[in-house]
Amino acid sequence: TVMADHRQSSINRLRRIEGQVRGLAQMIDDDRYCIDILHQLQAVKSALAKVESQVLKNHAAHCVADAIRSGDAEDQKAKFGELVELFEKVKR
Repeated sequence: TVMADHRQSSINRLRRIEGQVRGLAQMIDDDRYCIDILHQLQAVKSALAKVESQVLKNHAAHCVADAIRSGDAEDQKAKFGELVELFEKVKR
């Protein structure tokens, strides 16, 4: 299914990020050049942002859409509130 594909894609990305983070720890332990470490940190942040975007899109496409289709005003309000709260955290 599409959801299973998205889930597996996110897991694969996170496993690659996990390896990148271990590599970063090794770079610091090896006293590598700071700019090289910073470039790798940027790559990890970018990769995490892609996973975040994928999960957010999936949430909007499924969880929020299901709440809208349900006609349940409380569920809709809760899902919208969760998104607003998330975006508030991102702004900080």
